[in-house]
Amino acid sequence: MMKIAIDCRMCGKSGIGAFIDGILPHILSTDNEFLLIGLDNNSKIPIIKDSQYNIAKVTFLPCDISPFSLKETFFFPAKLCKKINECSAFISPYCNIPSGIHIPVYCTIHDVVFLDVKLAGRLGTFARKRFYCHAVRKSKAIFTVSEFSKNRIIKQLNCNKPVHVVHSSVPEYLQEALSPLPKKTDTIIFIGNIKHHKGLHTLIPAFELFRLQCKKEGLPIPKLLIVGEKNNFRTKDTGLSNIADTEGLEFTGFISNEKLKVLLSEAKILVQPSLYEGFGLPPLEALSCGTRAIVSDIPVFREVYEGLPVIFFQTENTEDLSNKLLLIWKENKILPPTKSKYSFQLTARAMLSIIDN
Repeated sequence: MMKIAIDCRMCGKSGIGAFIDGILPHILSTDNEFLLIGLDNNSKIPIIKDSQYNIAKVTFLPCDISPFSLKETFFFPAKLCKKINECSAFISPYCNIPSGIHIPVYCTIHDVVFLDVKLAGRLGTFARKRFYCHAVRKSKAIFTVSEFSKNRIIKQLNCNKPVHVVHSSVPEYLQEALSPLPKKTDTIIFIGNIKHHKGLHTLIPAFELFRLQCKKEGLPIPKLLIVGEKNNFRTKDTGLSNIADTEGLEFTGFISNEKLKVLLSEAKILVQPSLYEGFGLPPLEALSCGTRAIVSDIPVFREVYEGLPVIFFQTENTEDLSNKLLLIWKENKILPPTKSKYSFQLTARAMLSIIDN
C-alpha cells in the first residue's frame, strides 16, 4: 500500500482538469492513502461520492499557488513540501512540478504541441520547452495519452525516462445516454480553440461550400455551432478574419457540461479538422452521444480512432471536407451511441500499476 500525493489544483477546469477529474475517482477507490493538493474538506470533488472511497485514507492539503507560477517553480512553501515528501509518490496531471519535491514524481505530458507547431514566439516556445525538460528531468516516469505523443516527447525532449501511454477518455457525464434521446437538429458542431492547428481555417470555407450545395439541392440548411465565447474569439489567422460574418455560424457562449451533452446529442455531425493533437477527445465524446464524426487524416487520429466509426477527410482539404459533410448529410443515418474503447478506470489502473512497480 502506498501514500500518493496528487496535484488537484486543476480539478473542475477544462482541458487538463477534465483528465484529473476523470482519473481521480478511480484512483481514490483503491486501498492506498492519498494526499490531495489544492483541495480542502469542503471542496466539491467532481464525480466523487462519499461511498466511492474511504475518507479516512484521504488527506486534503489546501494550496492556492497557481500552476506554472514563479512561486510554484522556485519558492513552493516548505510546509507544503514537507507534507508531500512524506508520501511515496507524487502525481502531476501536467508538466508542472513544484520545487522542493524529493519523492518519485510521475508527470503527465499530453503533447508537445508548442514545440511541434509554431504557436508562440521564441521566448514563449523557449519557456515551454524549459518546463517540459524540467518535468522530464524531475520525473521517474512520464505518462502520456497516445503513441504519437510518446514518440514526439522522446524526439523533441531527448527523453531517456520511461514514457507510458495511458490514454484519455470520455468524461462519465457523457457516457450515459439522455432519456429520452433529443431529436437531431440540422447542426454541425465544433469544439476547440481557434489556434491554427485546430483547423478552423479549413472548416469555415468547407462549411460555406457545403451550405451552398445544400441550398442548390434543396436539402435542410445546416448551421455551424462553435462551442465558446464569440467575444473571446481572437486570432491572427488572416483566413479567419471575417469569421463572425459567416452565414449560418453561431457561438454557444459558455455552457455547462449538461448543455454540452445536449448539444452533442442533437448535432448531426461533429467536425475535428485538426492539423495536430495529442489525443483529440471531441470526436470520441460525439460518438458516445450518437453523433457522427468527421476527422482530419492525421497520424494520431488514425491511432486513436482505429476501429471506431469516424469518417476521415484529407487534412486541410476544404473541398474534400465539404464533400464528406454533404455525403453524411444526405445519408442521414442514425448512429447509436458508441461505447469507447478507452476508460478512465483503465487509465487510473495503469498509472497506479506503473507507480507500484
